[in-house]
Amino acid sequence: MSASKARQPFPMIEPYASGLLDVGADNRIYWETSGNPDGRPALVVHGGPGGGGRRGSRRLFDPDAFRIVLFDQRGCGESLPNAADPSVDMAHNTIEHLLADMERLRESLGIERWLLYGGSWGSTLTLAYAQRHPDRVIGIVLVGVTMTRPQEVDWLYHGLRLLLPVEWERFRNAVPAAERDGNLVEAYRGLMEHRDPAVRASAAREWCVWEDAVIAHETLGAPGQYSAKPDAAKLAFVRICTHYFANAAWLADGRLLRDAHRLTGIPGVLIHGRLDLSAPLLTAWELARAWPDADLRIIDDSGHTGSPTMQTTILDAIARFAD
Repeated sequence: MSASKARQPFPMIEPYASGLLDVGADNRIYWETSGNPDGRPALVVHGGPGGGGRRGSRRLFDPDAFRIVLFDQRGCGESLPNAADPSVDMAHNTIEHLLADMERLRESLGIERWLLYGGSWGSTLTLAYAQRHPDRVIGIVLVGVTMTRPQEVDWLYHGLRLLLPVEWERFRNAVPAAERDGNLVEAYRGLMEHRDPAVRASAAREWCVWEDAVIAHETLGAPGQYSAKPDAAKLAFVRICTHYFANAAWLADGRLLRDAHRLTGIPGVLIHGRLDLSAPLLTAWELARAWPDADLRIIDDSGHTGSPTMQTTILDAIARFAD
C-alpha cells in the first residue's frame, strides 16, 4: 500500500459505557465500551503485564463497525486496588485470575464471541485465553508476539547484555551484590516487595531505564516510554512485571506453542518487527508454523514499539474482521 493510500487511525472517541467489574478477592477491573453498540465485539488486551491505563487503541478500530472493549488488568490502570500499594496481595494476580476476569467480563457484557487484539504481554494472555476458550473467539490480531517462555524472559533480562553491556551492567548493579550473579528478575521482584518505599521507587526506576535501553534504537516507534510513566504507574507496572516474569506467567514451558493446535479454524494475523530486541522474531515465526490459520507479517523497519508501516499493517489486519 502506498503512503498516500495508507490507512490512518480513526478519530479519538469516548466510551459510551464504563464501570468497575467485581472479580473477587476485593479486586475490581476497569472496563469500557466504545464505538457501535451493535458492532462486532473486539477486546483489546494490553501489554506489560501491568501496562493498563492507555486508551489510544480505540483509534485502531472503525467505530461504526466495532463494539470496542478495553479493560485494565488487575492491579493497574484504573482497576482497583492498584499494585503500587505495597499492601496489595499479589497472590490474587496470576494469569489464571486474568483469564477468569476476561470470561467474566465477556459474560457481563452479553458478548457471545469477540475479536481479540493484543500486543507484547497482551499476546501471551490472548493466546492463553483463545486456547482455553476457542469457541469464544472470532479472530486474533497479535503485535510484538510473546509467549513469556523462560527463554524469552531470560533473553530480555540476561541475554541482551551481549548487545547492551554498559546498560545491562547498570541494571545488574541496582540489585544487592549477593544477587547479581543469580536471577535478576527475581532479585527485582524482591526489591519491589521491600518495606522501604525508597527501595521500591529506585528498583522501579532502574527497571524502566533498562527497558528503555532495549528500545532506544526504535526512532520510528516510541523510545523512552517506560521511564516516562508517572511514578505510581511505574511502581505498579514493575511490581506486576517482576511478579509475572519471575513465575514464567505460571505457564508450563512451551505450553502455548504446544497447544497452538487448539487455535485451528481461528483466523489470525501476527505482526512483528524485525528490529524487535525485546521479543525477537523467532517466537512469532514458531507460532506461525504451529498455527496454519495465522498470517505472519514481518515489518522490516519496526522494533517492539512500532513504526508507521506497522501501524498501517495493524489497521489493515483489524479491518479484515470488520464485516
